[in-house]
Parts: sequence; structure tokens; C-alpha cells
Amino acid sequence: MVESVYIHIPFCQQMCHYCDFVKFFYNEKLAAQYLEALENEINTNLPGSKNRVNTIYIGGGTPTVLRIEQLRTLLELINDKFDVLKCKEFTIEVNPGDLGKDKINLLKEYGVNRVSFGVQVMDDKMLEGLGRMHKVSDVYKTVDQLKQYGFSNISLDLIYALPEQTVEQFQTSLNEAMSFNLPHYSTYALQIEPKTVFYQRHKKGDLARPAEEEEVQMYEILKKSMQKHNIRQYEISNFAKTGYESKHNLTYWNNKYYYGFGAGAHSYLPGKRIGNIRPLPAYVNEAMNSGRPILQVENIGLKLQIEEEMFLGLRKMEGINKSHFTNKFGFSPDFLYKQSIKESINTGLLHEDEKTIRLTDEGMLLANRVFEKFLLEDKEFEKVYPGSVHVY
Repeated sequence: MVESVYIHIPFCQQMCHYCDFVKFFYNEKLAAQYLEALENEINTNLPGSKNRVNTIYIGGGTPTVLRIEQLRTLLELINDKFDVLKCKEFTIEVNPGDLGKDKINLLKEYGVNRVSFGVQVMDDKMLEGLGRMHKVSDVYKTVDQLKQYGFSNISLDLIYALPEQTVEQFQTSLNEAMSFNLPHYSTYALQIEPKTVFYQRHKKGDLARPAEEEEVQMYEILKKSMQKHNIRQYEISNFAKTGYESKHNLTYWNNKYYYGFGAGAHSYLPGKRIGNIRPLPAYVNEAMNSGRPILQVENIGLKLQIEEEMFLGLRKMEGINKSHFTNKFGFSPDFLYKQSIKESINTGLLHEDEKTIRLTDEGMLLANRVFEKFLLEDKEFEKVYPGSVHVY
């Protein structure tokens, strides 16, 4: 079963300096064309109505930048194609200050039950430096509005290790964000991505970032603060009160199947990963004409699926369930990874017990170094499973 569906709305009112997601400045006419193309893509690839999925996620861009009638059109399409009443989690991304009572009521009317909003930092000067349009006061307004209209499942995004950010500034920002007592927080160290303003400044040597040890300090402060407030870390960058873990993101980390619709969206289906066209005009044209705006299809062989099972599973605090792995693939993790597991345990990066394999605290800081150990050489894998590297 395909567990989840992601729908990408690529429009924004501003271009953040760090963001490399598919995005374009909002234009009412272009948005109308995009929604028509999106509907044709979904109808072409997913016949019928009231399809069952566990989670729905509308991301961007900024979905709520759409005019209210356009947002209604989108939500009506989703309610027609998917059984929203039986959906366990229906999330939409918003920006602070984007919402008013009419849009909030519309979200409630069409079954949205979770809101994720990108605060990034509780500091007006740093927000300006990130290319954000909102102010800290807009965060307070948005939280109050959502609670007033009955939304309790609210997630707040933060970024740390920002240009010129000190450890003390991060602590102050984090304390203020946590004063909202929300059930979910997503927190990420700033990554410098190609084709962003920050990338260009970084190449010129004009981006003053905190030292690596300061970034580590920020992450340790983050974990301790969340623990102090009884907000449990359940993934490297995600923290939640019990029962409020993101079901949609767990679809990814549990290596389960999902649909992705819209410009630049990805689907993961049995045996293949599909990536959509990114440029807006090209996406709209192909989605309208064929309903299949596909840029590339990657075949997912057994080798790659096993590697991803390890990478994604180790991101979770609960780690890899060895029985689940064995039931899924027909052999235990030790069969292919005994030496890699042993080496990572000896260096203090992994912990293994009877049921699980998981990252240690130090392993979370050096996760990419651990993940590299679970890449499999094609030749070695072929010796064990002839002909299975590219076919599953």
C-alpha cells in the first residue's frame, strides 16, 4: 500500500536566501494554470476518488500564499481524490502572518488537522538576513490564531548555526520558541545548498558561519532543552510530545511508499523512484498535455533498498528494528553489515542490543560518517545476490 501523498505548491511571496526547494514568485494567473495542471497530473496517475492514504502533506513554497478561492480549489481536489475522513494526518505548511480567519476556517472545513510553519529564528534582524518577510510578532499572532480556531497539532520549524549567530543567541531564540509549548518542533542546522543566495555568498567567502564546535553546542542545547520540557527526540532533527510525531515524515524514515505530485515532487513506488520536472512552465505544459511530467525514473534494486532502509532507519531514535528488517528482506542486518556494525560500535557511534541497532549521542553528531559504512559494493553484493543489484 502507498502510505502517503505529498503535494507541492511552489509559490512564495519572497525567496529565502537558504532555500533550494522548487519555488517561484506568486502570480495569480500562473497559480491558476498550475492548479489545473496539478489536477490533471493527479487524475492521470491516480484514477478514481476517495483513495486511501494514511497521511497527506501540502508543502512548498508556501501553499497558503494562494488566494482563498485557489486554496479552496486545491482542497476540493484533495477531498475528491483522497479519503480525508479516514486519513490519520493532513498537514499544510504556512508562513507566520499568512493566515486570517477565513483561510483557517477553510482549512478546518476541508479536514486539515496539522499545521507546520517555518519560524526559523525568533529574531527580527536574523529573519531579515535570511530573506524572510515575517517578524517575530507574526509568529505570536499565527500561534494565537491557530489555537483560537481549534488547531492543537502545530509544528514549528527552527534553523540554527545561522550566519553570525552565537550560541547565546540560539539559546534565547530557542527559549522563546519553546514558550509556545507546542507539541512538535523540527530543528535543522543551516545547510548551504547550491543555487541559493547563501551559496553564492559562501563561494565569495562572504558568509560568516559559527564554528563547528559552536554548532555542536547548539545541538546539545537543543536536545537538553527539549528533554527539560518533556518533548521527546524521535529523529535526528525532530522532537515531539508523545503522540504528536509526524506520521507523514515517518513514512519517509520507515522507507515506505508515497506519491508526490507537483513541480519537482518525488514519488517512491514499488521498484522505482520518480522525479518530476522542476521548471514551472515545463511542468505545467507536460502535466496538462500528458499528465506525466516526469523528469527521471530511478530503478530501486534490492541493494539500494537495503541501503536506504539502514540510512533512513538510523535517523530515528529507535533505530533499526532487527526483526522487522529480517522479515522484510529475509536475512538479518548482520548478514551484510556485521563488520560495519562492529566497527561503529567500537568507535562509539552505534549501539546494538537484542532488538535494535541505533545511533549513540555521538553517532547523531556524526551520522553521515556512520551512514557511509552501510554503502554496499556492487561486486560484493552480486556475489551474495547475483543479478539483484538493479532489479527488485
